Amino acid sequence: MQEEFIELREPTPLLHSKRCRVISLLLRLFLQYGSAAATLSAWYLYDFFIALLTLVLAFILIGIIRSKLRNSVIPPSQREYQYNDKEIADWFSAKELCYETHESL
Repeated sequence: MQEEFIELREPTPLLHSKRCRVISLLLRLFLQYGSAAATLSAWYLYDFFIALLTLVLAFILIGIIRSKLRNSVIPPSQREYQYNDKEIADWFSAKELCYETHESL
């Protein structure tokens, strides 16, 4: 008889230091508003049609960056779940950028 166990979903890591939370916030803001910021700056500097093309290009590039970040830090058994930008930024900052160690008393 074959028994298959479903592994529980690991919770999103908590960031304890202020530096790690700021890094996570900046990464989340880039993922959420990067394409809009690029579009508005292209519209201000150039033309509406250039801004439209910049919107499409930025949407594709930030989507690729988001998927690379997500696939590099989230455990393979949990990749089937949906993650928002805050959770991706928290996972990436906790696993790749901030190496926090907690000592028990």
